[in-house]
Amino acid sequence: MIPQYLIDFELNDLPVIETDVIVIGSGIAGLYTAIMASATQNVLLITKKSLLESNTRYAQGGIAAVTAEDDSPAYHRQDTLLAGAGLCSSAAVDVLVNEGPVGVQELIRLGTMFDVENGELALTQEGAHSHRRILHANGDATGYEIVRALSIQVEMLHNVEVWDDHFVIDLITEQGECHGVLVQMPDGKRVFVRGRATVMCSGGAGQLYRYTTNPEVATADGVAMAYRAGAEIRDMEFIQFHPTALSYPGAPRFLISEAVRGEGAVLRNIRGERFMPKYHDLQELAPRDIVARAIVSEMEATGSTFVYLDITHELPEMVKHRFPTIYETCMQYGLDLSSDWIPVSPAAHYMMGGIKTNLHGESSVKRLFACGEVSSTGVHGANRLASNSLSEAIVYGSRIVERIKSLPEPSGDPLHVSFHLGRKDAPSQAMVEKRLKLQKVMVRYAGLRRNRDTLLRAAEELSRQLPLFQSMLSKREEYEFANMLTASLLVVQGALGREESRGAHYREDFPERNDSVWQKHIVHTRDQEMTEELSDDV
Repeated sequence: MIPQYLIDFELNDLPVIETDVIVIGSGIAGLYTAIMASATQNVLLITKKSLLESNTRYAQGGIAAVTAEDDSPAYHRQDTLLAGAGLCSSAAVDVLVNEGPVGVQELIRLGTMFDVENGELALTQEGAHSHRRILHANGDATGYEIVRALSIQVEMLHNVEVWDDHFVIDLITEQGECHGVLVQMPDGKRVFVRGRATVMCSGGAGQLYRYTTNPEVATADGVAMAYRAGAEIRDMEFIQFHPTALSYPGAPRFLISEAVRGEGAVLRNIRGERFMPKYHDLQELAPRDIVARAIVSEMEATGSTFVYLDITHELPEMVKHRFPTIYETCMQYGLDLSSDWIPVSPAAHYMMGGIKTNLHGESSVKRLFACGEVSSTGVHGANRLASNSLSEAIVYGSRIVERIKSLPEPSGDPLHVSFHLGRKDAPSQAMVEKRLKLQKVMVRYAGLRRNRDTLLRAAEELSRQLPLFQSMLSKREEYEFANMLTASLLVVQGALGREESRGAHYREDFPERNDSVWQKHIVHTRDQEMTEELSDDV
């Protein structure tokens, strides 16, 4: 059993910091929510590294929103529902496609400079989108441009305080209501931050896997914290693997954007054969899960650890102009995107599941909200449509702020929260070793393709680490590993329970999608795991 809190404490013994809104995380969700909330509230934004370090920073492809005359929210809705493989909430998707364009205009007002061609916003197309509706910035540096612009805004606001290099250990709850967070400061001291609302914007979980496009900070902290606090966690079995991450000796698993295929790149196996036409009618623009599994099949068939991404048939000037970051990164390793086939393979990329919310970002714990990748709004279903995530963050960030305005004032009564488990000293094995072992277990047994035997093996291996929760933890790497272990177990449990293949979840022993039995969600709480019928009442 995973305990409610990672450390033993007496709340009355800790220093108390008061604020209105606590925002955890500094990606697009955290920055945008903090800016919107600051119009009427005092905000404390807490990030465990810095304002510029998040998954958003590395988002290349862009942000999906309807701005072209030949496009419509109805088309965007249809594409999103198709990619979501029957598990999207149509109401949540309606919110996204109808409110996304307004959110994009707000980003522009806040200083985001999207690429423009002939006086109009430049648009591109990505996998499973029926129209060109992806706005981008500096070619393939959209996320960095958004974070740059929003960070400047945050630093200018007098009623937004930023705590860099602080780690949120746990959510403090009493009688099913979140009253704030327990924070470890850079010097190791701990404080209780009390607020009228807490917004979890802590990002994803790519570091659960050995090979990922995510930065090192993506350790599933928010999901694990919310789970310990009693919140409902949904759809954790759906982990999206990006099909095309750079796979080259000495190079990181650098993301090669979906937009490269959107601009005409093709996939070839090591024999030089183009293979996607035999896997799907949409070929290279098929949904990501299909492309990723096709790549793995070709790798196995040819005895290779990679396939090639080929855009050499396009003009070099176009390639360099459209993908400057990818081009320059590849050149660092002697690979010329305009003239070389680039070796790629799948890597963990995006978590579709997370903290279950309603259409206003509210979790099942009062005063606790979730926004961005850490949330499960119902938009992504079983497989996220490319570039919908940035739109989702701004749309639901705005909705969260509106709901916070209507919250009643907290009672202000003293809290009587303490936790004592009689913990022992932390284990001597280095956390870096434990982390690497966990990542390898997840890749081998709970990755792109799964079956009951591999998942049971994963559960067995992970469960051996559960005594960690009986230990006295005090370091950031220990908290992160505890969070990774919690989230990994949720992924494995969800994958074991879902005896079908749908979207990003593929079971070799249940290879077919089964709507008659499994068009429903798997929901986890600390007390139980349950299934939930598909409904727009999310």
